[in-house]
Amino acid sequence: MREEKMIKLKSITKASMSIVLVVSFLVSSTAAFAEIVGRLSVHWSPKHHSAKHAQIFADEVNKRANGKLKIEVYPSKQLFGIREVMGAVTSGAVELGGIVGVVSFPPINKNFNVASFPGLFNSWEQQRGFFQNSPKGKEIWGELTKKTNSTLVMYNPVGPVMSISSARELTGIDAMKGLKARRLLKSEEPMWDALGANRVSLKTGEVYNALQSGMIDTINSPPGSIKAYSWWEFLKYAQKPYQYYADAYIMANSTWFNSLPADLQKIIMDVGKEVGTLSTDRIMDHGETVLKEFQDRGGVVTTLSGAEKAKFDKLMKDKVMPAMAKMIDADALKAAQEYAKNN
Repeated sequence: MREEKMIKLKSITKASMSIVLVVSFLVSSTAAFAEIVGRLSVHWSPKHHSAKHAQIFADEVNKRANGKLKIEVYPSKQLFGIREVMGAVTSGAVELGGIVGVVSFPPINKNFNVASFPGLFNSWEQQRGFFQNSPKGKEIWGELTKKTNSTLVMYNPVGPVMSISSARELTGIDAMKGLKARRLLKSEEPMWDALGANRVSLKTGEVYNALQSGMIDTINSPPGSIKAYSWWEFLKYAQKPYQYYADAYIMANSTWFNSLPADLQKIIMDVGKEVGTLSTDRIMDHGETVLKEFQDRGGVVTTLSGAEKAKFDKLMKDKVMPAMAKMIDADALKAAQEYAKNN
């Protein structure tokens, strides 16, 4: 009898172990094929050109990953704002972020201020070429990505920057005196100071209320942003020329990116290249289309020419550029100027 019980007990034990092994196999198999999630934090409104292309990027990655990876987009600073998102990517608080270079990079390496140096680069390609192909530019970019533990996934420009106001028609530099100007970048200070404007430091999310309350009446902005954030409810007067090309990027936390299987890394980089080209090809026409809509709403766009353009150029050369040059190492500025001259 006792022997019979022992045999039954052994059978039960073996059966139990088999069940445990099967369950363990199923759990480990499920874990092995579990969908990886990457959170993409952007401060842009869903209506913004860059937000739209960030979503196109995510949708296409998700489609090609076929259940192995899902990129979730969080627009309108649901997770992090324009000044905080780079730190969030660096720390791993999010896996990916929409980064505006002229906002996030100069505090890490001041030489990135060449990107907002007035009139220095004449295209997205020229600006990107400096950071990716020239020895000094590669040094700056390499230090930035190392310090931020980030990997460039996609170019996603916000647009060329111009001055736009609610106060009065911007017929020349004299019209700028006394305006209440929003300052997003430290590199904007020399221009506002030279023009005699009063500057107020504000994040993107604070601009609408500041325009509404009269705290500010003027901004430097890509055209697309005035529509995406409804700032054109208050802004009525715009001034060209464009001052610089404000590039933006989707950057991934390098630790997270490097932990992905090689096939998923390739999907991300392939889609980033394709959608980045699409975003870049569309941004200039998008800005001009918005300006046309702005004019249809009663807005006025003044393109400086003749004597007024000459006065603007002289102000930039005599006051703004020397002040900005102090924000950049001399060898970095010289390298950028040489690259722009020859490429």
